[in-house]
Amino acid sequence: MEINILHLYYDLLNLYGENGNIKALKNHLEEQNVKVNIEFLTINDKIDFKRYDFVYIGAGTEKNLNLALKDLIKYKKSIKEYIESNKFFLATGNSIVLFGKSLKEANTVHKCLNIFDYESVEEDFRMVDQAVFNMPLNKTKIIGFQNQSYTTRNIKNPLFEVIRGIGSYPNSEYEGLHYKNFYGTYLIGPLLVRNPSFLSFIIKELIKSKDNDFKFNKMNLYFENKAYNTFLDYLRSLEDK
Repeated sequence: MEINILHLYYDLLNLYGENGNIKALKNHLEEQNVKVNIEFLTINDKIDFKRYDFVYIGAGTEKNLNLALKDLIKYKKSIKEYIESNKFFLATGNSIVLFGKSLKEANTVHKCLNIFDYESVEEDFRMVDQAVFNMPLNKTKIIGFQNQSYTTRNIKNPLFEVIRGIGSYPNSEYEGLHYKNFYGTYLIGPLLVRNPSFLSFIIKELIKSKDNDFKFNKMNLYFENKAYNTFLDYLRSLEDK
């Protein structure tokens, strides 16, 4: 089995070490004896989405996000077809705003891909917190860090339920977006590295999309699980003080 992965705008939207997500996917797919091909594409590269099984796009500065949007907009139809065909797409950090209807910054409104029916706004304040969310899809807790200046409303299919931290906007009980095999969240950093349950969920779903009868090897997630549990213990210790 071969799985083709695209890391999109790897040079512009890699603000918090998001390339760690790709490395984690590659390592644990290869652990299952799956051949992994990774391509790194950016502005002005020709993108044929039909070639890939998994596409990843991470967080960036506001300037880099707008540069990526100007390039990505010409692939609007292809991206929609890709998502509707049940292919896998993960967007973390502020890249989630690219897939909505619009992004309002100061006195400028940018038209986005309009794949999903939500709008994002740049606020005059920044939302920073350590987050713990519930992920109903696999009934586990998700940890991450939020450092966002955008808010997003009218998401119809949220990915997470907020336990601690900020939702898609202040006081929201939900965060992120899940539609078919599209997963989007404001959480930043190497999300899959920090959340072994999410990583194993993605890997299993990705492989099963190619071969539903695949025989899985046991995944070695010892260090990922240790780091994950240590962080949850740390947050619990803060709450006890």
